[in-house]
Amino acid sequence: MRPLLFLLCFTVLSAALSAQAPKPRTVITTDGEVDDVDSFVRLLLYANEMNIVGLIYSSSMWHYRGDGKGTTMTSAMPMTRELYGERTDLRWPGTEWMQELIAAYGEVHPVLSTHAEGYPTADELLQLVRVGNIDFEGAMDFDTEGSNFIRELLLDNDTSTVYLQAWGGTNTIARALKSFEDTYGGTPVWEKLYAGISKKTVIYMISEQDATYRDYIATAWPDISVRYNHGQFAALAYPWHREVPEPMQYWLEGRFMGKRIIQDRGPLLASYYSYGDGQQLAGDPEHIHGDSTRLDSAKWGSFQPYDFISEGDSPAFLYLVDVGLRSLEHPNWGGWGGRLVASDSVVGRWQDDGEAADYNPFTRRRENAYAQTRWIPALQRDFAARADWCVRPYAEANHPPTVAIDGAPSRTVSPGERLRLRVNATDPDGQALSYHWFQYGEADTYPGEALVYLEGPELRVEVPWDMEPGQTLHFIAEVTDAGVPALTRYARVVLTAKP
Repeated sequence: MRPLLFLLCFTVLSAALSAQAPKPRTVITTDGEVDDVDSFVRLLLYANEMNIVGLIYSSSMWHYRGDGKGTTMTSAMPMTRELYGERTDLRWPGTEWMQELIAAYGEVHPVLSTHAEGYPTADELLQLVRVGNIDFEGAMDFDTEGSNFIRELLLDNDTSTVYLQAWGGTNTIARALKSFEDTYGGTPVWEKLYAGISKKTVIYMISEQDATYRDYIATAWPDISVRYNHGQFAALAYPWHREVPEPMQYWLEGRFMGKRIIQDRGPLLASYYSYGDGQQLAGDPEHIHGDSTRLDSAKWGSFQPYDFISEGDSPAFLYLVDVGLRSLEHPNWGGWGGRLVASDSVVGRWQDDGEAADYNPFTRRRENAYAQTRWIPALQRDFAARADWCVRPYAEANHPPTVAIDGAPSRTVSPGERLRLRVNATDPDGQALSYHWFQYGEADTYPGEALVYLEGPELRVEVPWDMEPGQTLHFIAEVTDAGVPALTRYARVVLTAKP
């Protein structure tokens, strides 16, 4: 009965539900790399911004437990095959670290939850933790509690999109999908079941960390939409010194990270890994970053105490956080999770290459990572504010402004038309607000610049005379308060030329 009920749900969709904009449902699968841990700490501070419906341990080319029988494997991925050769297990951090961080979250939850609505309790999050396919890289030969959890979620009566985040390998996700094929493939319900699952599922991959996407998902489930972040995440990962322009590096350095985010911000932020902090990730001898004697010989350069290490997986959930940039409406529009463009060869696959690059004003050229880097100052100030929320009462912390477009956020225009765009903004703390408008040219399909006049919350625009039917212009109002740290929210207007 369950498959038939599921198919019925896809056939009969309530107009009332479709008109609503609920928080996006998401599942995190993670291999426990040190950057996964740090991404998880930040995720917990944003747990009110999305509907987290699963937290699942998985494996990857970098981390797997082994089967305890001495069985060996060699990586299917060239980099780790060369690095590690044949192994029985690899740098496995265990299956308790999420629960430990959730317990620390539980300690700050009473204060944190006074600053914004929607924070789940620690007990609610603990109920979502499952162990998936962890024995080896790419393990997907049998069902696990983690793969079964994803399977049941994709089979439930809620037809809203489920964003499956792969912070490690896609193998536990692949196993859940394979179980559908094993059970229903070749049966009368398969065709509609396949279509329903494909429509409901979006996979967000931080690089390919095993071969299960290319070897199984891409071929057996080609209609599942994919977000593939292969390079932009580097702006928030180990090589950030190379990717982030020097004038912006302050926001990732210890003088900001230590003072404003990590120190004296309660047990959750105290668990956040940084350079020279003396901490050691269990099970991973390659986590040398906390050793203060190795700050000048670390793999990625020279560092100072409390410098940022990596949150390479954070773009996967930042993509879901609504700060007014509307990036969830279209991967190409760009936002706090970066900007992706449609693949030339795979329908439904969005990736960060070629036209996904944004113009870097510091180097004066388009660069892939800058689509993520450009948001770092606002991201880090927001992180610092939420760190404050863990220990300070509402009156002693800063909170972001609320920004809304006056009128429709998407409009059809004629070449040569003159119009006024205006935002209405308020600040919950009564702080003064500053306004900055910009044309996000990389997201436009019109190749030039519009003539604009800035007047605080208002932007006057003259639509270019040579704008062709269907071409678009994106204008973003960036509103920042005068608090400490200063917080920013946005409103985006998309103009489309009449056909």
